This record gives sequence, C-alpha cells and structure tokens, in this order.
Amino acid sequence: MREPYPPGEPYEHGMLDVGDGHLVYWEVRGNPEGRPAVVVHGGPGSGCGPGAHRVFDPRRYRIVLFDQRGCGRSRPHASDPTASLRHNTTWHLVADLERLREHLGVGSWLLYGGSWGSTLLLAYAERHPERVSGIVIAGVTTTRRTEIDWLYRGVARFLPEQWERFLDAAPGAREAARDGDITELVGAYARLLEHPDAAVRERAAAEWCAWEDAVVSGEPVTPESGPGPYGGRPSAARLAMVRICAHYFSHAAWLEEGALLHGAGRLAGIPGVLIHGRLDLSSPLETAWELSRAWPDAELITVGGEGHLGGAATRTLVLDALDRFAAR
Repeated sequence: MREPYPPGEPYEHGMLDVGDGHLVYWEVRGNPEGRPAVVVHGGPGSGCGPGAHRVFDPRRYRIVLFDQRGCGRSRPHASDPTASLRHNTTWHLVADLERLREHLGVGSWLLYGGSWGSTLLLAYAERHPERVSGIVIAGVTTTRRTEIDWLYRGVARFLPEQWERFLDAAPGAREAARDGDITELVGAYARLLEHPDAAVRERAAAEWCAWEDAVVSGEPVTPESGPGPYGGRPSAARLAMVRICAHYFSHAAWLEEGALLHGAGRLAGIPGVLIHGRLDLSSPLETAWELSRAWPDAELITVGGEGHLGGAATRTLVLDALDRFAAR
C-alpha cells in the first residue's frame, strides 16, 4: 500500500468574489507549470481538508483546492444563522467552479473528489465537458432522491435503534418517514438548523452527525476515518456542514431525478476512474455501477473490504490513477 505524497504549502491563495455576497477561499499547491487539477470536497459543506492535496504528485500537478460556499474558510460561514443559504445551490457551486477556473487562467483541468464532491464535479463536467481533461472519483454519488432516501431511511433496517433516535430528534421527521417523503424528513432537520435558539441548532447538528457516524460505524476503522468522523468536528464546522447538507438534501440538490446518469453521455471522450468500496453502506455500489455503464470512458474499480470513508487500498488506487493521468 502506498503512502500519500508529502505535505506542501500553498504558493498562491485568495478569496474569490463569486457574487451574491459570497467569497470563496481558494489556494494552489504543487508545480505552477504542472497539469491543472482541482479537488472538489464532499459534504456538502465539509470544507477542503488540509491533506486533500497529498494524493497528487506535487512535481507534476498544479493542485487547486477551494472551500465551497458557506464552509471552510469561505465567507459568510453557514454556522452563522444570519448567513443566508438562498444563493447556495448546486448550480451556484458549478458556476463558482467555472469562475475559479477562469480566475486562475486554467484552460482545462482534472477533477478529483468523492461523495458529494462526485455529484458536484459530475454536474460541472456535464455542463462544461470541454473544460475537463479527466476525472477521478473515490466514492460515487449522484444525489438522486433514491440515494438520499437510502441514506436517511433505507439503511435504517441495519440500524433500528439509531434510526429511532434520529427520528425523535426532529419534530415532523417520523411523520415524513411514514409518508415516504424523504425531502420533508430531511427538511425537518433543515428547519431546526434555522432555529433562533443556538442550543436547538447544536442539538440538531449533533443528532444528524450521530446518525452519519452510525451509518459508517460498520466500516473497518482506519487512520483516515478517525473516531466520530462527522460528530468529532469542531462545533462551527459541524454546524455549517449539517446546515448545508440538510439544505441541499431537502431540495434534492436541485437536480432532476437521475439527471447526472441521464446526462453521462456528455462525458464521452473524458477519461475517468471510479473507485468505490464494496462495503459502502451509505452509498451502495449500485450508483457507481450505473454511472460506469452510462459513461464508457470510465473505469470502475471496486475495493473489497473498504467502505465510504475509504482506507489504504482506496488511497493507493487514487494515487495510482492520478499518477497515470499525470504521465499522459
């Protein structure tokens, strides 16, 4: 198994004014003359982790990292209840990515991400295929309603006790689950995250993260996952992530059902590598398989023994895939 590349410092960074009162933090690492690549983080709302660049060879890549609207070092921060989420949607983020590319003078770039990041980068690639030189995804999602329904209801059959706690923590969630309305179920949490009482918001964020941690609790423990990968975040980061997640999922990410799979033909000619853990309980392998069938230029690699958070085998496959792209 391979170790990641050594950490490095950004040689350029800034705040990009993307309109609507939002400033998006960005930075660039690696080789200024290298192959451009951008890290599209997950969540939504998790922010770009400090080690996300370490899967890229810094001698061969110009590595762009950024925090999506409302999280990380971007401003305003969604942990502030007065920060509006009105202009924080999938399509706003797609436009931000394109604006960042133009700002940095990049002709085309490789896209790397996973989980929610894969949904966002696929939406970007299908809208701007001429700006994409390759794609590497570790943990495929397309944020269909069926996928949201699985994560916040279907998987409950494996976690009945934790599911009851998740429902009890949000007024209206139990009724929404009974009626089969997944966006309303998640919306019950979205409303709590807008509550004027800070204690109510904190508790809702904690209960949401307890559910997320429960879903990945059956995966093999790795140094990458750490204890409580969701609930263990600092308070402000946790609040922002949960508020943004609930906002996005209660609106089904502003995507028509199956839109990214139906539009995968627009990715023709773009080489891709899809890496997905067979034990991914939160995002089962089915979506990655469907995407690989709809996108002939993508290679699907299934990782036995690993799940949504990945581990040493997933990291090695990502490193190998990015090295192959760099050598082209």
